[in-house]
Amino acid sequence: MTTTPQEATPSPPAPQLATPTEAVARATPLPVVPTRTVLGAVNQNPSGIGLFALLREDLRTHENDLFSQGFWALAVHRFGNWRMSVRPKVFRFPFTLLYRFLNKWVEILCGIKLSYTVKVGRRVHIWHFGGMILGARAIGDDVHLRQNTTLGVARRGDDPIKKPTLEDRCDIGAGAVLAGGITIGHDSVVGANAVVLHDVPPYSVAVGIPAKVIKTRIPMEAIAQATHCTPNGGQAS
Repeated sequence: MTTTPQEATPSPPAPQLATPTEAVARATPLPVVPTRTVLGAVNQNPSGIGLFALLREDLRTHENDLFSQGFWALAVHRFGNWRMSVRPKVFRFPFTLLYRFLNKWVEILCGIKLSYTVKVGRRVHIWHFGGMILGARAIGDDVHLRQNTTLGVARRGDDPIKKPTLEDRCDIGAGAVLAGGITIGHDSVVGANAVVLHDVPPYSVAVGIPAKVIKTRIPMEAIAQATHCTPNGGQAS
């Protein structure tokens, strides 16, 4: 019997060493591009009330002063949100042009920057005017804002959603700066020229640079509700 010689198994190719540049490139992870939040895609005006009723309420909040710059800024803001409910989008285009013109007019003439992307509650009062950059995530009901107030992101390039949220009945002093994705709790007061970089609990008074809570002023009604008692000490029914 004749045997055929077995074919030699080819040896695997020797691995090639990577150059230093290639080794660094392989070891370095690709940068993660953060996703940006899209704001202002819908009408964010308060629900349950129409545009004209909302404007009448805003006018009453500003003491029925048609020449109040704060009322003008809110009126343009309300209109900017209302137009987002116009469908289809092609019919919205002329309203968008009008809104952009009016919004820029308010910025130049009144010194108030309030984009329609900010969710604004009812009966908000903008006292005085000038130097107001109101780039909040949301502003609640019955909030008071004064001149030279700045609301916005803490650092350039931050996601636009990382902006302050002002809960109901906040009172913001003149010259205050509120930066980052913080929350100012309801019924709180921020003193003039304060720089707020952290959350403020409800019913607080925050002052200073950086701002610190110096007082908590919880009303008796809230204490009674929390303890299930009436203000005079009796048990709630």
